[in-house]
Amino acid sequence: MSETVGDFVIQRLHDWGVEHIFGYPGDGINGVFGALNRADGKIQFIQARHEEMAAFMASAYAKFSGRLGVCIATSGPGASHLVTGLYDALMDHQPVLAIVGQQARNALGGQYQQELDLVSMFKDVAGAYVAQASSPAQVRHLIDRAARIALARRTVTAIILPNDLQDLPYEDPPRAHGTLHSGIGYRAPKTVPHDTDLDRAAEVLNAGSKVAMLIGAGALGAADEVIAVANRLSAGCAKALLGKAVLPDELPWVTGSIGLLGTEPSYRLMTECDTLLMVGSAFPYSEFLPKEGSARGVQIDIDASMLSIRFPMEVGLVGDAAETLRALLPRLRQKPARGWRSQIEENVRSWWKTLADRAMRPANPVNPQRVTWELSPRLPERAIITSDSGSCANWYARDLKMREGMKASLSGGLASMGAAVPYAIAAKYAHPDYPVIALVGDGAMQMNNMAELITVAKYWREWKDPRWIVCVFNNEDLNQVTWEQRIINGDPKFEASQRIPNVSYSRFADLIGLYGIYVDHPDQVGSAWDQALASKIPVVLEVKTDPEVPPLPPHITLEQAKNFSIALAKGDPDEVGVIRGTARQVLESVLPGKK
Repeated sequence: MSETVGDFVIQRLHDWGVEHIFGYPGDGINGVFGALNRADGKIQFIQARHEEMAAFMASAYAKFSGRLGVCIATSGPGASHLVTGLYDALMDHQPVLAIVGQQARNALGGQYQQELDLVSMFKDVAGAYVAQASSPAQVRHLIDRAARIALARRTVTAIILPNDLQDLPYEDPPRAHGTLHSGIGYRAPKTVPHDTDLDRAAEVLNAGSKVAMLIGAGALGAADEVIAVANRLSAGCAKALLGKAVLPDELPWVTGSIGLLGTEPSYRLMTECDTLLMVGSAFPYSEFLPKEGSARGVQIDIDASMLSIRFPMEVGLVGDAAETLRALLPRLRQKPARGWRSQIEENVRSWWKTLADRAMRPANPVNPQRVTWELSPRLPERAIITSDSGSCANWYARDLKMREGMKASLSGGLASMGAAVPYAIAAKYAHPDYPVIALVGDGAMQMNNMAELITVAKYWREWKDPRWIVCVFNNEDLNQVTWEQRIINGDPKFEASQRIPNVSYSRFADLIGLYGIYVDHPDQVGSAWDQALASKIPVVLEVKTDPEVPPLPPHITLEQAKNFSIALAKGDPDEVGVIRGTARQVLESVLPGKK
């Protein structure tokens, strides 16, 4: 049998080093799936329950493996379903290639069933490169360019394959005018700024007496260099959410997360510093950075378009985080460890005590902070942690202590609900021997994550290490938005939009052959984690948590306090719960007369 276009696609992806493809089949892409079937396992196909989840898996696979993530779907709705997950990859700068089917070439333009203008549809999310094949000889350079551009620019690309083309015999492009003869392979270059720019940056950093650092996902793999520079400058170091795994939290000058989900030490670090060094971060909230004019700034980023858009930097350095910090270090003068650094470390020590106290405060029935606080010391070596968006991300950001060798991520720039479980599945294909834990709110579980537990049930026996846990915070509330309504908008909880059904996620796990654990008492939390981490099959740990423990920012403004007062005055349906327990502990300074 002669090689088809579909066969060539699979072989070429294999030549590019692709080992896994996440997706869902359909008649628009049958020719490629037939080739996958004939390829004798060269590339493993992982069948998601929904194409959006497959795209999230491809994005997470790229994050955790550092390799090209690939997802595949049929024409029409299959292709359109990918878009949300692809935007996750785009906004977090991950190399992902989407391969989608299309209707037969002779039918295009005739309003055929499932015929969408896919080039136009993908033009934004895959704007760096999206192309539709029209002949067999064209497919070679489409794959090569899509893979290389995705890797080089750390972005999303897309290839559209009409279904009739996929089963045609493959032909190499002829040696003739109007043809292209592409090849495979890409290695990222070593990118370092000019010496003069490094000298300028060092001048700024050496002049400062209170240096703060902010690190993001671009600093992953540069921990040694970040530590060396931080120690040379006697700086404190805050972490953007996507940079949570860069540094271990046991370092006494690491202040933790920053922003709405951040810590008080990180807030103080940024408001009290006189110099800011930002490394590999697209952290979006400028109000949590130093006030303009109060600090000088230096930024390192591999992407020049990200320089000086959050804070007006005096020096912008385009380069790899590790290489640039390594080149910068000899130019930096040693600052004394006392004073500024000592103050930072005292703030961090005090904050961890505050978090411990908050986590152990009574709630109805379980304090959600305690869930992650109890997990933290129990995390296995080389654990991978994923989090969904919502209030669970607050406890992930603040209460979970990272150690060296661990990995962690979530949907950062897009901040999409529903990413934690597909992220955790992809983590098992990037690192089959790592234990994986996903933290998920009940809203995200009901939206789309419950179905992906079926994917886990299908594949977990193939994993080298079966430790895979999803912890569901069941509070029957779309909790982050509820608190945003109260604090930002001054509105009471809107029951019609915020209340969600109570579902037994642990029993659903048992139903599909996984292991379900249910917790509704705080004293059960620690032992439940022990039980889950010792399990030989994947676990759904369902914890009945209190929705009235507030996921508030590290600093409450007068406007936020005013809005909260207004929300209560309007008659919040959960007013009694809002002002008790941990919520009272946090808010009594704002509303001292409220009992």
